[in-house]
Amino acid sequence: MRPHRPVLRAGLIVACATLTMAGGTRTPVDHVAPAADVGVFYGPTQQVGDGTARSFVTLDSTGTPTEVGMRLSEGAMYDLPSTHDGAATFELDLPEQASATVFDHATLDWNDHGHGPTGMFDKPHFDMHFYMADKAAVAEIDPASPDFEAKGARLPDPRHLPPHYIPLLGPKLVPQASPNMGVHWIDVTDGVIPGPFQFTQAFLNGTWDGGYTFMEPMATREWLLTKPNTVRTIAQPQAYQRSGYHPTTFAITFDDAADEYVVTMGGMVLRQAS
Repeated sequence: MRPHRPVLRAGLIVACATLTMAGGTRTPVDHVAPAADVGVFYGPTQQVGDGTARSFVTLDSTGTPTEVGMRLSEGAMYDLPSTHDGAATFELDLPEQASATVFDHATLDWNDHGHGPTGMFDKPHFDMHFYMADKAAVAEIDPASPDFEAKGARLPDPRHLPPHYIPLLGPKLVPQASPNMGVHWIDVTDGVIPGPFQFTQAFLNGTWDGGYTFMEPMATREWLLTKPNTVRTIAQPQAYQRSGYHPTTFAITFDDAADEYVVTMGGMVLRQAS
């Protein structure tokens, strides 16, 4: 989750508003990969610090996606830019072989001073956004738009969101939206609330204009330097807005052979919109 000045500063409540999903996403239904599409496929490489980052997707012997993720070389932990009150964002386009999943693209955001809320995410860390909405739709999440606040307050039907997640609120006690992202939701069973929260890693969800728009693993640089090997379950909603392969786990590990950090959205299961 990228820090955006006034974003993410106040209290929290459970919201139950219901409206339609946001547009601007590819909806790959009943994709059948050709036989040649088997194995691991990579997106373009981006320079990050003294290293690199790239997205990937893994297809099994039937061409079915089993995981989507990103790999960061060990050098990506060093000589990172100073961002102060902002974030350095690295666009990671997904390979075309990921089209059967619900994800459209990913970004890696570096926050050298962390971001709010104070006492929660204010350590140097990376946010890894896996977007369901396409880039054009994400770019329209703009505070200059006259309907910005209204669209931020328009939340999905609760059945389309995993249990125990609540939205971060702004000073007007409405869901606070981050530009080019949307409203961030936190799992209240994840040790975030009540504090004190010892942030090393977290998993957030995002919505905009009634749509479930992204999933976001977060991890501090300090914790990544320990070269962790952790796998967590992703809480699932009762129903899904988008048809395609959805992840049920996420993992953050270190590949000793490749000297790379690996962030994986795995355990893909085909879901139908309802």
